[in-house]
Amino acid sequence: MVFILKIAVDKEKCTGCGECKEVCPKGYKIWEINKIAHPSNLEYCHVCTICASKCPEIAIELIRNHSNDESDE
Repeated sequence: MVFILKIAVDKEKCTGCGECKEVCPKGYKIWEINKIAHPSNLEYCHVCTICASKCPEIAIELIRNHSNDESDE
């Protein structure tokens, strides 16, 4: 089974404050902040969920699900 991680940022809620990047242990590798936060390079993510729990706008959701590989069914 292959697990896939996605970090979803609600563009309507995110203010681009940068708190996610500040609190993340790998923030400088994962987060780019412009008008809103943009996660990238998720191979560095520890899935600690600190970014989501510290977001003042509750704009970050971590989604963990397994692939739809036919051998898993």
